[in-house]
Amino acid sequence: MKLKISNPYYHILFWLVVATGLILVFGRPWGNASHAFYFIVMLLPVVMGTFYFFNYYLVPQFLLKKKYFWFGLYAFYTLVISLYLQMLVVIFSYAFLAKFRLEKMGQDSVDDIFSLAFVMYMVVFVGSFLVMLQQLLERQKEIDLLEKEKVHIPMLELTSNRQTVKIPYDDIIYIESLSDYIKVHSRHRNAVVSKEKISVMAEELPEQFVRIHRSFIVNTQKITGHNANEVELDGIQLNIGRSYKKIVLPLLKSI
Repeated sequence: MKLKISNPYYHILFWLVVATGLILVFGRPWGNASHAFYFIVMLLPVVMGTFYFFNYYLVPQFLLKKKYFWFGLYAFYTLVISLYLQMLVVIFSYAFLAKFRLEKMGQDSVDDIFSLAFVMYMVVFVGSFLVMLQQLLERQKEIDLLEKEKVHIPMLELTSNRQTVKIPYDDIIYIESLSDYIKVHSRHRNAVVSKEKISVMAEELPEQFVRIHRSFIVNTQKITGHNANEVELDGIQLNIGRSYKKIVLPLLKSI
């Protein structure tokens, strides 16, 4: 089963593997794995705090929103504060462990402690890169999905005021003829006027649209009421033309 970044078990397993690996690597030169265990346990909270603050606050709040300056600035501050805290933990840990008569911890061991801190930060950077890459891929998938949804939304494309206007078919209430122009009435925007003939438009529109009058094409999905002479769409009454009743009235009965 593929583990996801959002899965809490993934995080538990990740830090257990990191801690175990570091204990095995640094426990050997110190001659005692417990020494490495103490240092790693004390350093791990600082490293974990840095890791999660960077990946789950700075990245989504600044990097993914393309606020690069603020991301770089806060990332630098985070690194400085984290290093400062880690140095305090190292000093405290070394003094704490010295009380247990760890005389063998000479200069080489001190160097190993700083090497341990460095390696732990490398783990943070590598882990951060993987998490950040995962977040970027997920964000790109969301963008691609939205783009696909936009592409698959059926739309009426018109030219109005020398600009191309796209209106989803589901938003259109009715289309009104103005001689050689049409006026498209929809729910979520002002009426759009375009130089088109209503007869041509009636042939191009999908089946959910029906011409009820020489001046009107209605979206049958928006009809809220009707009688032998009128249809009602969102509180608007439109007349049914005489020559259209034979086609329109049977259709209205089936709605």
